[in-house]
Amino acid sequence: MTIDFNLAPSPSYIVDERLLIRNLEILKSVQERTGCRILLAQKAYSMFSTYPLIGKYLSGVASSTLFEARLGYEEMGKEVHIYSPAYSEAEFDEILKYSDHIVFNSFAQWARFKDKVRKAPKKIECGIRVNPEYSEIDTDLYDPCAANSRLGVTLSAFQPEALDELDGIHFHTLCEQNSDTLERTLQVVDKKFGKYLHNMKWINFGGGHHITRPDYDIEKLIRCIRFVQEKYNLDVYLEPGEAVALNAGYLVSTVLDIVENGMKIAILDTSPTCHMPDVLEMPYRPEIIGSGKPGEFSCTYRLGGPTCLAGDVIGDYSFQKPLEPGDRIVFCDMAIYTMVKNNTFNGVNLPSIVTYNDQDGLQVIRQFNYRDFRSRLS
Repeated sequence: MTIDFNLAPSPSYIVDERLLIRNLEILKSVQERTGCRILLAQKAYSMFSTYPLIGKYLSGVASSTLFEARLGYEEMGKEVHIYSPAYSEAEFDEILKYSDHIVFNSFAQWARFKDKVRKAPKKIECGIRVNPEYSEIDTDLYDPCAANSRLGVTLSAFQPEALDELDGIHFHTLCEQNSDTLERTLQVVDKKFGKYLHNMKWINFGGGHHITRPDYDIEKLIRCIRFVQEKYNLDVYLEPGEAVALNAGYLVSTVLDIVENGMKIAILDTSPTCHMPDVLEMPYRPEIIGSGKPGEFSCTYRLGGPTCLAGDVIGDYSFQKPLEPGDRIVFCDMAIYTMVKNNTFNGVNLPSIVTYNDQDGLQVIRQFNYRDFRSRLS
């Protein structure tokens, strides 16, 4: 069945559970073929109303903070892994309560907290994040191996004598990339840190794996996983975020007004700075159903948001007929890095959160109001 976007609140994020399941089935097949364990990286997608569904396919969650760890623990109830550039003393006891794996960013942090880990009432496995100083990411904002990065231990700073009681090694160097990049990265990791893997229990390949993208080479990923399993007899973890909900969501918006200043400009009820920050941060141009590049169709518009920020602009698009106030605009691939990063700048309300499946149709999970805006302030 086709979603009738006119029936959804505007603005709203819609997660199509049919597309979500399609992604999850691909990820599950990788687990079944290799024995690896795949975790949802909540930094990309934290729509916890879908966690019971995701938990049927994946092994658990990867977290970056106490709150993410608690969310995964309470809403999915499977493995909870956490990594942070630094843990605070005030939060660490509660982190122990929710976590099964804790990855440390430095040997100093491991030394600081290992006694607490030892005394925890349950067994918690711990690892160290390494920085292989190799990546193929063009955008510095998202490159964990950029010069002077704070993320992970480089080979020159590595302390083999401090590996006692550590269970694994973690690296994360990818961003929206294919398995050929993983293969080259893994060669560097193996060369630099391979001698330390013989005494480890597991290795975590981190996130950034675009496994559910149509052109992704799954067979090469499986060869990478098996290489480490066979050479070092290690358990392998992956923690993709985008791949879980890639292309599984939409952002429905409405044209509020059309103005002219050298070109036609459509003002929408959705804002890139508030509702899809990566459009400005990455930056990138999201796809819109039924649109084309500027000049491709007869009617070209610049699309912008309702805030007072001059740069609150999504980009230029063309349409087959003129836009009018009240027309719906539907952005694609809006499940990831939207709900987790949105904000109420200027008092702009947050989009509603909606799901769709063939049995229940459109289901409004949550709508926001003034109280939500006010509660973030004081």
